[in-house]
Amino acid sequence: MGNTDSKLKFRKAVIQLTTKTQPVEATDDAFWDQFWADTSTTVQDVFALVPAAEIRAVREESPSNLATLCYKAVEKLVQAAESGCPSEREKQVVLNCTRILTRILPYIFEDQDWRGFFWSTVPGAGRAGMDEMDEDDEGARPLAESLLLAIADLLFCPDFTVQSHKRGGPDSAEDMQSLDSCEYIWEAGVGFAQSPPLNYIHDLNRTELLRLLLTCFSEAMYLPPSSDGNILNPWVTFFCSTENRHALPLFTSLINVVCAYDPVGYGIPYNHLLFSDYREQLVEQAVQILIVTLEHEGSQPHRAPSPSSMDEQDSAGPDNLFVNYLSRIHREEDYDFVLKGLARLLTNPLTQTYLPNSTKKIQFHQELLVLFWKLCDFNKKFLFFVLKSSDVLDILVPILYYLNDARADQSRVGLMHIGVFILLLLSGERNFGVRLNKPYSLHVPMDIPVFTGTHADLLIVVFHKIITSGHQRLQPLYDCLLTIVVNVSPYLKSLSMVAANKLLHLLEAFSTNWFLFSAAQNHHLVFFLLEAFNNIIQYQFDGNCNLVYAIIRKRSVFHQLANLPTDPASIQKALQRKKKSPDGISRTNSQETVSMEGSRPAVPAEPGTLKASLVAMPGIDKLTEKSQVSEDGTMVAVPQTETPRSPEHSSVAGASDTESNSGRDNEDVFYTEAEMARRRLSSASSAATYWNPTPEWVLSWKSKLPLQTIMRLLQVLVPQVEKICIDKGLTDESEILKFLQHGTLVGLLPVPHPILIRKYQANSGTAMWFRTYMWGVVYLRNVDPPIWYDTDVRLFEIQRM
Repeated sequence: MGNTDSKLKFRKAVIQLTTKTQPVEATDDAFWDQFWADTSTTVQDVFALVPAAEIRAVREESPSNLATLCYKAVEKLVQAAESGCPSEREKQVVLNCTRILTRILPYIFEDQDWRGFFWSTVPGAGRAGMDEMDEDDEGARPLAESLLLAIADLLFCPDFTVQSHKRGGPDSAEDMQSLDSCEYIWEAGVGFAQSPPLNYIHDLNRTELLRLLLTCFSEAMYLPPSSDGNILNPWVTFFCSTENRHALPLFTSLINVVCAYDPVGYGIPYNHLLFSDYREQLVEQAVQILIVTLEHEGSQPHRAPSPSSMDEQDSAGPDNLFVNYLSRIHREEDYDFVLKGLARLLTNPLTQTYLPNSTKKIQFHQELLVLFWKLCDFNKKFLFFVLKSSDVLDILVPILYYLNDARADQSRVGLMHIGVFILLLLSGERNFGVRLNKPYSLHVPMDIPVFTGTHADLLIVVFHKIITSGHQRLQPLYDCLLTIVVNVSPYLKSLSMVAANKLLHLLEAFSTNWFLFSAAQNHHLVFFLLEAFNNIIQYQFDGNCNLVYAIIRKRSVFHQLANLPTDPASIQKALQRKKKSPDGISRTNSQETVSMEGSRPAVPAEPGTLKASLVAMPGIDKLTEKSQVSEDGTMVAVPQTETPRSPEHSSVAGASDTESNSGRDNEDVFYTEAEMARRRLSSASSAATYWNPTPEWVLSWKSKLPLQTIMRLLQVLVPQVEKICIDKGLTDESEILKFLQHGTLVGLLPVPHPILIRKYQANSGTAMWFRTYMWGVVYLRNVDPPIWYDTDVRLFEIQRM
């Protein structure tokens, strides 16, 4: 009964607030205490009892009351942080204020005139004579800073969010100011050995405070995408600065709580159905706080640094302490803990058990992928550690699973991108290609053909599936997918027949005349595939008889490419044929076989699914820089040899043929998704309007097709294979494969070309993409309560499928 009572009281207070036209004095405690003193409302209650329309009405009609409400709620949190909330009543006040601020903040952020309110020093300055309350405003902190410091203190508050180390009654409240929070880290792991006992009440309280913290950081959602990478989030900048004395223990607590989490239900089947897992909610909030605080450019504030200050900054590392600490993790056992934890969580949704629903499936894999990305990005030693052993495959397999599973679902385009970016980043390192040769023996149920082979085969089969049966919006990713294949190709010792056929099927699809002529960049895909074939033939010929055999069988494709017509009549004829068959890529004759046992086909999004829009990614030439692998295996950057880009000769510029010279040069332009979709392979009519291929253009790249190695291979081997077939009357491919296996082309092929690797390179375009993607994920994942739902978010659009 009491609960209904307190809900009524709370609702009455809200109605009073919205109906009062006169400002209520900040000193009127009887009025303000109704919001937090005697109520025990859950966060869901607060969202239901404080409707959006009423918050907006107070904001417009009695702004001083909204200002006072915010100020008083922050004041309560500050007082509690100082006292250490010794009584249950004080703990309840903290939770109530936390919930109210979580509810109100998005409405403060959505209004431009209010955004500065939390950064003003005198609470509600000039509003309703409140300014005389603070006689001493010299040392006064902005409201935002007071709030952030109070949250940080409360996250290490004994008996509220951490285990108290003191025996004795509540009167021995620990002095909050002298408390060393490094002794109260929430979980063992990086830099901390003790694992405190699980306490679900502490977990719940931490979760509520982290939710408020995330809401504070979400001001970023209310600013439109901008190409200025130096726009820092003031909330994150302050919270992750030296002003926050808990920055180190909190960072450590967050990363350890995430990486130590084991969702299986402590080994007991169905355990998760018996009791609610409070730790999971905490882990979700923790990983979201980590990804939004780990921001780039924390070390360059708005001033231009002088050379001397530059040196100092380099030695000290980034100003953003979370980034700083992340980049300084260096012990092997810490790397191992983090990598094993992330791999365990990423693999969780894949684990099939004999008892359906017997293990808990986590839903925060997108946040984990962003966290993994940031770890590799900010801590290069971690990246090398990941690639040092085959543990990297424990990250690869789940990523391939997610890519394959999401390929038909337009609401998961962002997931497809982050998965591909991680693989692009990894593929820039030689070790990744080498690791892929490990045999693939897991039985992860994936909707792909059954094959026997290595992790490289798995990667190629999944990429083929994405390209041939994913939705059209994935076309901007084709360049990335094939760049990954090229990057790993020099190290692939032996492709299976299934994978070899898939690569040739892609070449066949991409080298049809209409596809090559129908968009300015389509020919790049053929260049990538030819480069991959050349790498394998020149550097890994011995083990790759399957691929050589597939090339011989499909030799007509290479001859067609060599004889590609360049006269205007043929070009027009090819484009006419395109109008008749608008489908992107031939999806037939790819020898589809039985899918793996237990797999479910990839399905489109359910109607009504919400998705967040994304900005466009820069082209592959902006995403990567070329490095050449020298004799001793080290990489040397290849200088860009670009001529000035003027429209007349942009397509024949000195850049390589997989460089984009189309309209993507200005990387600071952010395209909406609708524009992106139009940019590659749109419908025949629009392609004809935008794009007119000329004979000169076709000749400019046809002359550079790297066909010499393959033509030489065909010239030597085709007659030999034909002769064997005639002499021995062979129809059995295993005999031909045996012959190819023992054959050699030493001295017969052109001189091997240097290996070119395209390494991922960050730029302002990718930074903006990550920001919109990450906040879009955070928005959509926080549905209970729906913190940002129906507020005027500007960073992305929310669309219904």
